[in-house]
Amino acid sequence: MNQVRRLSSTDPDFGARLAALTAIDATRDAAVESIVVEVLEEVKKRGDAALLQYTERFDRIAAANVGELEIPVAKLREALRRLNPALRSALELAADRIRVFHERQRSDSWEYTETDGTRLGQRVTPLERVGLYVPGGRAAYPSSVLMNAVPAKIAGVRELVMVTPTPGGERNDLVLAAAAIAGVDRVIAIGGAQAIAALAYGTETIPKVDKIVGPGNAYVAAAKRHVFGDVGIDMIAGPSEILIICDGGTDPDWIAMDLLAQAEHDEMAQAILLSPDANFIGQVAASIERLVSDLPRSQVARASLERRGALIQTRDLGDACDIANLIAPEHLELSVEEPEKLAGLIHNAGAIFLGRYSSEALGDYCAGPNHVLPTSRSARFSSPLGVYDFQKRSSLIHMSPAGAQTLGKLAATLADGEGLSAHGRSAMFRVKS
Repeated sequence: MNQVRRLSSTDPDFGARLAALTAIDATRDAAVESIVVEVLEEVKKRGDAALLQYTERFDRIAAANVGELEIPVAKLREALRRLNPALRSALELAADRIRVFHERQRSDSWEYTETDGTRLGQRVTPLERVGLYVPGGRAAYPSSVLMNAVPAKIAGVRELVMVTPTPGGERNDLVLAAAAIAGVDRVIAIGGAQAIAALAYGTETIPKVDKIVGPGNAYVAAAKRHVFGDVGIDMIAGPSEILIICDGGTDPDWIAMDLLAQAEHDEMAQAILLSPDANFIGQVAASIERLVSDLPRSQVARASLERRGALIQTRDLGDACDIANLIAPEHLELSVEEPEKLAGLIHNAGAIFLGRYSSEALGDYCAGPNHVLPTSRSARFSSPLGVYDFQKRSSLIHMSPAGAQTLGKLAATLADGEGLSAHGRSAMFRVKS
């Protein structure tokens, strides 16, 4: 493997090199867009018939009707029973931890009464129906099922419909078992842009949902982008990212493996180390070179590190925090002696891991907080997935007769200022002359 690029924040061209390193090509693949638009239109127009056609074309499954593609809840429970006991226990414990954390996020309705009897408030209600996309076949992401489904059920979502492709009829027991644990209501073996279309527009068999969440490939991401507005979506996720700030006091093998853990996701994943200790950076580089060879996905990790990885020497830890805020990473590890002190300097990060023992991998699976996080610098303005993403808020306004007198005149004055006379008259009709 070529050496991971080394940078220094004191280099005259550091800003430009960092910008190039962290830039994401937002150019949309014309071929992908063309296929996705066709699929969306066909499913919207022809419903189940188009869905069956694309499932046979892309997943090699011929079915007489969409009902044949539904996986009954009993089958989910069977998949759970078939699991190795240790794996089943791990899934259940992870789900419990995710549940405990997310139960604290649930919002409640509230209201207050003013002195004149006017009552104001906010009513919080769950989304009625949510669609969850989960990669299937050989790809096993039970953690994604738990991270999306558990908060939705805590929020009170009435019906959670999961779609997952089963290429050639290959069903993944881990994914189905996680759906059983999380309380998913329906599972349908469809995938790709056609599954997103079915959830967004509804078909004869599949109900239209209010929001679509969950990860997918380029076709799924493009489809979610197109249907946004007809339904809500969680986010358009970019490549996975980790940024580690280290003072040089952590075992370099630990830091190297944390970087490699992110790099093995895919060739566009990003893994960056910031440290003021040049000697430590050299040790981490040597650890990466030694440890990467033993990884089953070593080719992917190598390509990721060569393309988008970096080991950056900073002036000090404060400088490292400034750079971290600029990058706004999905995952940020503060592997330092006093992590709480540095955490106060961080304003932009999806998840912050404090201390030497808090590896990002724990957050992916079982720490409890959600692993669906903002990427591509969107941590500057967005947050991890949570219960609040499956709830909506309605304002409550119950005006008393006395309140209508006071606020009617106020509203009329403001409406006249905006030139909206009907607004002013509407408010004044309730004011006693």
